[in-house]
Amino acid sequence: MVQTLGMIEDSGKRGNTMAERRQLFAEMRAQDLDRIRLSTYRTSCKLRFVQKKGNLHLVDVWNIIEALRENSLNNVDPNVELNVARLEAVLSTIFYQLNKRMPTTHQINVEQSISLMLNFLLAAYDLEGHGKITLFAVKMALATLCGGKIMDKLRYIYSMISDSNGVMVYERYDQFLREVLKLPTAVFEGPSFGYTEQAARSCFSQQKKVTLNSFLDTLMSDPPPQCLVWLPLLHRLANVENVFHPVECSYCHSESMMGFRYRCQQCHNYQLCQDCFWRGHASGSHNNQHQMKEYTSWKSPAKKLSTALSKSLSCASNREPLHPMFPDQPEKPLNLAHIVDTWPPRPVNSMNDNIFSQSVPSSGSPFTNKMLTENVSVTSAVTDEHCLIGLYVRQLQSMPRSV
Repeated sequence: MVQTLGMIEDSGKRGNTMAERRQLFAEMRAQDLDRIRLSTYRTSCKLRFVQKKGNLHLVDVWNIIEALRENSLNNVDPNVELNVARLEAVLSTIFYQLNKRMPTTHQINVEQSISLMLNFLLAAYDLEGHGKITLFAVKMALATLCGGKIMDKLRYIYSMISDSNGVMVYERYDQFLREVLKLPTAVFEGPSFGYTEQAARSCFSQQKKVTLNSFLDTLMSDPPPQCLVWLPLLHRLANVENVFHPVECSYCHSESMMGFRYRCQQCHNYQLCQDCFWRGHASGSHNNQHQMKEYTSWKSPAKKLSTALSKSLSCASNREPLHPMFPDQPEKPLNLAHIVDTWPPRPVNSMNDNIFSQSVPSSGSPFTNKMLTENVSVTSAVTDEHCLIGLYVRQLQSMPRSV
C-alpha cells in the first residue's frame, strides 16, 4: 500500500513537472520569437526569455560559484550526478541569496524561479527522465545563463576545461560544447546550433596549445565560432534592451526605437527597428538582400562629427583590447616559509589581514582572483601568532634601555 502511494505521488510530481515545462514553452511561443528569420537572433532571444523569466539575469557567475560552494560542490568531481533534490538545493541557495541582496520593493518570487529553472534544466539535460544531471552540465548551464560579464563567465568555464598548467584540454572543451549546445536545442534551435564533431574541431587547432588568452581571443572575437555565435549576442541583447534611439523606423513608422537599430548601407537614411529587421520587413526600394549595419547606441550629428575629428587627429589606435592579458602560467600560491621578519613590526589590522588573505591566489587555476582561501588551518595560524609574539618580546628585552 505504501509503495502504491509512493508511485502515485511520483506520478503526480512528474505530471506537475511536465505541465510546468509546457507552460514555460507556451509562454515563449506567445512571444512570437519563431518569426525571427535569423537563427542567431532567434536563439539568443529565446534564451534571453528563459534567463529573464527565471530571474537568472539578476545573478552573476560569482553568485553561482558561491552557491555551489555553500552546497559543498566546489571541489567535487564534475562528472558526479546530481539528483533533483540536490539541484533544487543549489537553485534555492542562488535565489534566496538574491532576494537578500534585492531591495524590498524588488523581491522576486523565489519558489517560482526555482521551479522554472529546475524544469528547464531537466528538459535540457535529462532527456531520459532519470532525474539526474551531471555537475559539469549544471555548472556550464548556470554560468552561461546567468548575468554579468561574458569575460568572467568564460574565465570560469576555462577553469573547468584546463589542466594544472593552464592549458586547455581538448576533451574537456568538447565536453563543454556538448553541454552548452544543449541550451539552444532545449529552445528548439538544435538544427542551427546542435553539437557536431565538426563544430568542435572548427574552433581550435588540436596541434596548437590553447591558453586562457587565446581561448578568450577566439570566443570574444567578432565573429566568434559559428556554433557559439549566439552567446555574445545574448550579452549584447541584455546591454541594449534599454537603449533609446530618437529615430523613426522606415517600415513601421514608430517615432523612436529601443534596443538595436539597423541602417541600410545602400538606401539613403533607411533605418529599421529591431523587430522589423528581425522579421524581414522591407518597404520601398529596400529589400532584405541589402547590407545592414547594426547600432547599439545613438549619436547626434554633432557628436558623430566630433568623434570623427578626434579619430582623424589621433595617431594612436583608440580600439581597446577585447580583454586584459592574463599570464600564460597559472598563478601559484605564495611561499611564506622564508619571509624575514622586519622591525618594527607591522601594526596588526584584522580587516586588512582578512582582505590580504582573500586576495592571495590559492590554487593553480587561472581563475582565482576572487576565490576565498578555504584551506587555512586555524590552529596553525594561532601557533604562528604566539611564536611572533614571543619573538617580539625577546627583541624588546634585548634592546638597550634609554635612561
